[in-house]
Amino acid sequence: MTNKTLQNLKDVFIPVPPVVEYVGGTKVEVRRNRVDGDDTVEKLPDKDQNKEVLADDNSSITSSTLEQGHVHRKLKNRHVQLIGIGGTIGVALFVSIANGLRNGGPLSLFLGITLWCIPVLAVTATTAEMVCYLPIASPFITMASRCVDEAYGVMAGFNFWVLESSLIPFELTLFNQLLHFWFDNYSAAIPLAVQMVAYFCINVFAVKLYGETEFWLAIGKVILAVGLMLFTFFTMVGANPLKDVYGFRHWKNPGPLNEFYSTGSLGRFQGFLSCVILANFLIAGPEYVSMVAGETINPRKTLPRAYKQVAIRLTLFFVGGALCVGIVVSSKDPLLLDALDNGKPGAGSSPYVIAMHNLKIIVLPHIVNALLLTSAFSAGNSYTYCSSRTLYGLAMTGKAPKFFSYCNKNGVPIYSVLMSLAWALLAFLQLGEKSSTVLDWIVNLVSASQLTNFFLLTVTYNFFRRACIAQGIDRNDRSKFVFRGWFQPYMSIIAGAIVFCFMWIQGYTVFLKGKWSVETFLFNYFIIFLDIAIFIAWKVIKRTKFIRPEDADITTGLAEVAEHERIYYHNLESQPEEKRGFWGKISKVLFGD
Repeated sequence: MTNKTLQNLKDVFIPVPPVVEYVGGTKVEVRRNRVDGDDTVEKLPDKDQNKEVLADDNSSITSSTLEQGHVHRKLKNRHVQLIGIGGTIGVALFVSIANGLRNGGPLSLFLGITLWCIPVLAVTATTAEMVCYLPIASPFITMASRCVDEAYGVMAGFNFWVLESSLIPFELTLFNQLLHFWFDNYSAAIPLAVQMVAYFCINVFAVKLYGETEFWLAIGKVILAVGLMLFTFFTMVGANPLKDVYGFRHWKNPGPLNEFYSTGSLGRFQGFLSCVILANFLIAGPEYVSMVAGETINPRKTLPRAYKQVAIRLTLFFVGGALCVGIVVSSKDPLLLDALDNGKPGAGSSPYVIAMHNLKIIVLPHIVNALLLTSAFSAGNSYTYCSSRTLYGLAMTGKAPKFFSYCNKNGVPIYSVLMSLAWALLAFLQLGEKSSTVLDWIVNLVSASQLTNFFLLTVTYNFFRRACIAQGIDRNDRSKFVFRGWFQPYMSIIAGAIVFCFMWIQGYTVFLKGKWSVETFLFNYFIIFLDIAIFIAWKVIKRTKFIRPEDADITTGLAEVAEHERIYYHNLESQPEEKRGFWGKISKVLFGD
């Protein structure tokens, strides 16, 4: 093994100490380690002074110096744009959505997803305002500790870490189900192990590798989503092997609304309610864009663009997808009901694939399943990233063991990545249980955690807004607030009230006559009570207090962002414009990179 190889392995697996610390939000200090073990501290120069200051005898302060021992800002605008889209489009949009169609019918599914987009959009706007103001690592979790209460921040961070971590085994289990669409004669442990190794390699070497991987995988998701919408349109007007112009036939027969659990009006309402609850699982919020804030190049310009695309994304992919599913297949289709009742593997449970089978389309289901495989892989990769960065953010603020904050030379919190990947081992539960049962457990856990996270975000925002008012920070100042939420604080209050109600409603079926199940109850509600217990325990043990608005720290980290922007624009001005090839020009037009 050569010295270069050994050095590369060392760069990946051995963390390096941070050189730069950011103090009080107003000054940046460089900590220099001397041979005798003593530290000296030196302030970075003001922007009108010489940029370089010696950090030791051989190195000077550059963007690399600022990043050593911390995560690196390497994600470009195009990475963030596609992560924002791809991170929210999972296999559930194409497969699990069938449960909503069966339970509520096409109209209930369409209305349920459409209406749930409203609180999601409100939560996104509230989160975007905070994150774009202070784009640091784990921004909304850090803001919860600074503006509300340290115990509240611990609760919010733990809840989000569980949310993202539990989705890793979900996607691993789903990936295995998709493989069963083609063959069964293999051990589920093989694809699980291969995926875990792949996630480790993508996430541990450099954040730019993660960004590039997600960029291309997200393009595949977009192609699949748009392709299935086009499939719906062309086949409904007769462009199919049967020349069947079926239009909105399935909305008329068996009808737009299904009864669920009960009969009559109550049954139809319960069908609609099940679709709203499903929508909470299908539709992700602003978390994925928010979690890359600390690793985004020029974040105060890049992040607002990604957040502003949310309304388009919700309308096109989720509302459009719900409409298409209700068009292509009947909610009473025997193949659909059989696939859901018997846990038919992979794309076999997808309404689109069932429609293709009904229309005698042979090859397309295999193409769809292949693209679903890439979607499942991409989603698991995104969850690994978000989980590790959440743990990193908790460790950086002393709310998790400090070694989880250690980064390698590539700016990756390697121990956090390993800890997050440990959750993937839960996917091996399917070796002893039906994979569909494991998926149901995780779906219930995720739904409760997602709703809790949304509620905590809205509360954090209102405390943040109070702090801005108390400290005389003008939200109308566009130099500080590059993104402003609409109709605040009313939008955040209404959204918070809605998601709080659904936190307790989402598992109501377990209390119906004959439906009691200990496992279902625990996965629906245990995380909520655990969050409350964590909050109380931390508050009692650490004796924390709710933070007064005038004492909230909403400035620490601004100096790092300002210094990054200064170095970024200085380099942009001093370097000649890079010559772009064909794809580079396309990227410039689409993403501004």
